[in-house]
Amino acid sequence: MFDTICKFLIETFSTDFASWLLGEPIALTELSPSELSLEPIRADALILMQSDSLLLHVEFQTQPDPEIPFRMLDYRVRGYRRFPRKAMRQVVIYLKQTGSELVRQTTFTLPSTRHEFEVIRLWEQPLEVFLNTPGLLPFAVLSRVADRSEALRQAAIQLEAIPDRRMQSNVTAAAAILAGLVLERGMIQQILRREIMQESVIYQDILQEGRQEGRQEEGRSFVLRLLTRKFGEVPPDLGAQIERLSLAQLEELGEALLDFSTLQELSGWLDNNL
Repeated sequence: MFDTICKFLIETFSTDFASWLLGEPIALTELSPSELSLEPIRADALILMQSDSLLLHVEFQTQPDPEIPFRMLDYRVRGYRRFPRKAMRQVVIYLKQTGSELVRQTTFTLPSTRHEFEVIRLWEQPLEVFLNTPGLLPFAVLSRVADRSEALRQAAIQLEAIPDRRMQSNVTAAAAILAGLVLERGMIQQILRREIMQESVIYQDILQEGRQEGRQEEGRSFVLRLLTRKFGEVPPDLGAQIERLSLAQLEELGEALLDFSTLQELSGWLDNNL
């Protein structure tokens, strides 16, 4: 969810982010990860933007990730292969405070190889950085403050001043979700106007996602019950594969399993559909 919110913000307010991360309001456009490689790549936390002369690679992280340094090198090489004449800025932004040393890593090294990237730990950033532009307001509560509820109140004042109602509702919803990393829901609801958030596309997407997840969980439980009745206990490896099925695949499996007579047939179906 947090990746989705951050991706929405940086793509919608790219100039605000360029001013913060690059030091000037460069016009940026979205770059599809598929443009950097023909191979599938991990893109759930990956945000790529570009200008005529620059690539901006940003990853937002809620938890320390030991794979980050290598991933930075990997994407730098991919970027150079596709756009050898463009400079590339790479920034990892950690959202939630932690004492892990992983959030201080800014290099990836191998014998004869060294790659550097930037890291921003939001809890070390001054509040004022995030109060001047709409696209950065949701991060104010995560900044270097003694009182996070007061930081959210200051952001709320700025949110109320956004003249565009649609923009106001979307940014308010994003602020509420990110505030959930550090504040209780009741406090967030006291500070941010619920009716404004409910108008946002972000809020509606979250509701739809929740409904989808609920249907998927129901479908998974139903399929597992049918399999248990037919074959007894489902082996853990097959159960793990079933966990990965989409709702449409679960519906297909629910029909197909009526014709299965052995677990081998189930295993074969899963191998062909994953």
